[in-house]
Amino acid sequence: MELQDFQVCDRDFDQTTLSEYLKSETIAVDTETMGLLPLRDRLCLVQIADNKGRVTVVRIAKGQTQAPNLKKLLEATNVLKIFHFARFDLATLRHHLGIMVNPVFCTKIASKLVRTYTPRHGLKEVVQELEKVELDKSAQSSDWGDAANLSDEQLNYAANDVRYLVSIQRKLAEMLKREERLELAEDCFKCLPTIVSLDLLQFKDLFEHN
Repeated sequence: MELQDFQVCDRDFDQTTLSEYLKSETIAVDTETMGLLPLRDRLCLVQIADNKGRVTVVRIAKGQTQAPNLKKLLEATNVLKIFHFARFDLATLRHHLGIMVNPVFCTKIASKLVRTYTPRHGLKEVVQELEKVELDKSAQSSDWGDAANLSDEQLNYAANDVRYLVSIQRKLAEMLKREERLELAEDCFKCLPTIVSLDLLQFKDLFEHN
């Protein structure tokens, strides 16, 4: 898939970009942070993509707490938001920008429910199987904090994390439907806001016996 449109925005995107994304039935979303603990590690980037090849990377400033147009898009109930491991991204977006993302499709949950023939459910493995593309993840563990001076390698990595999600979501949804697990997957997605609330309150093993 070639990117037809790629832009980098500071703090938020403009009204025109918002209007274009709101026309989509589905969009792909990802975040880049300084680490894997939302309460400690700040949000640096939010990436959005649609099925037309349009990708927008929003650079989030240190200390920023609002992104109104991003919030409108991610809370729009008529647009399905696709994530890979939505649990983390939803927690990060809620904690740092006050965004309650809805509705959601998580390709990692979907993969675990239907690709039961493999233990490999990372984005790289899912894209490789379903899209026949090998993602370059070399920039995964890098410093995203200096958003104004990100390298081309980092920006390409950020774009690649969303550019295939819309396509793999369709394929995973078809597999789930075929195996009669789509309704179960949708029930899992509906539980994510509650799980995120528990994560942000730092509850662990709440459903375990101990």
